[in-house]
Amino acid sequence: MFPAGFRLGTGLSAYPSEGSAAADGRGPSIWDTFVRVPGATADGSTGDVAADAYRRIEGDVELLRTLGVRAHRFSLSWSRVLPQGRGEVNVAGLDHYDRLVDLLLDAGIEPMVTLHHFDLPQALSDDGGWLNRATADAFGEYAGVVADRLADRVAHWVPINDPNVATVLGYGLGAHAPGLSLGLDCIFAAHHMLLAHGLGATALRRAGARSVGCATNHAPIWPASDEPEDTGASKLFDMLWNACFTEPMLLGRYPVGIDQVLGDVLRDGDLSTIRQPLDFYGVNFYNPIRIGIAPEDREMPFQAREVVGYPQTDVGWPIVPDSLREWLITFRARYRAALPPLVVTESGMADNTGPDEHGVVDDQRRIDYLASYLQALSQAVNRGVDVKAYYHQSFLDQFNWADGFSQRYGLVHVDRETLERTPKRSFEWYSGAIASQPDDR
Repeated sequence: MFPAGFRLGTGLSAYPSEGSAAADGRGPSIWDTFVRVPGATADGSTGDVAADAYRRIEGDVELLRTLGVRAHRFSLSWSRVLPQGRGEVNVAGLDHYDRLVDLLLDAGIEPMVTLHHFDLPQALSDDGGWLNRATADAFGEYAGVVADRLADRVAHWVPINDPNVATVLGYGLGAHAPGLSLGLDCIFAAHHMLLAHGLGATALRRAGARSVGCATNHAPIWPASDEPEDTGASKLFDMLWNACFTEPMLLGRYPVGIDQVLGDVLRDGDLSTIRQPLDFYGVNFYNPIRIGIAPEDREMPFQAREVVGYPQTDVGWPIVPDSLREWLITFRARYRAALPPLVVTESGMADNTGPDEHGVVDDQRRIDYLASYLQALSQAVNRGVDVKAYYHQSFLDQFNWADGFSQRYGLVHVDRETLERTPKRSFEWYSGAIASQPDDR
């Protein structure tokens, strides 16, 4: 299906999977705070225990070995390494990730490390979070601390995961931590995350990192109707969700008008810092987004509408495999020589199928999803799009941000009470897909 050397991998995120929220010197993050706000998560749950991955790394890596996976992406908890976000290093935190990297390498698994996946240290948020330029500087320091310890062994690096999701949901709509509803003023947080990306990439390369990229959630944006109000709203959302992040990183500029909106927040040299050479561009992809004009009393002038006519995941997201092919081909055509090789750094679906009376988790819909999305990806590759890897999100059932534990994305079922791991049928299917993929290592 894919050329030799193409990586089929898996992924996990720190706060949703690790648990041990106050163990071994870890400081609180904005998600430790946010989940305690009534109504913040769909089921009232927290990530205090999550999937207990922090304490179970040996067994989980052994499961990855059984899966036969050749690449695994995971994020670090910033506040586990630097409890205050900067300053004194928590050696126990660094030791944990050092050990995880070694376990993966011993199992023949290539690690991809993401430095920041939503869980900003609370101490930095108390000082303004991503609205404060100093947070970008702190991130650069954090990247240097981690890279000095791990860059000799980690193959691939992502400084910041989904800056657009953190911007819009965390600072624009208040649906994610830190829960701010600033409307379009969230763009200031976006600029500082992009600046942090550039500073982090610089620190990683200074320490010898060989492959540095990004991972941004992207989607085709479909207007809710042909009415001018809906098409205008969809174009505005497309700029905020997609172009405001791709253009600074790839072209060293913001879309027309954004620089005026940023005003003095955008300083001389910022765009040069943001536009670091990328060894790969990571696309986190789930589905197209349908957008229409929002009521006047909403924080944002646009509003997501249901994508009708397609099957849905258990969280209500449309399953549209061809939209992945569409996005990758369009993305390549739009940026051409400015675009490095691509990696699908996240993709997956919510399917809450549980064990049957024999303990078997027959998640056929996830198998169908994987088969169809990989087929669409293969079609894009056959059309000349340079894609190097696909990482399924997630390896384990884990806490899922504002959805809490109400949705399951894993190849491995995790019992909420006992934390026992049970590979699903999709685990077996993906293992077969991995085994059939030619390896040029």
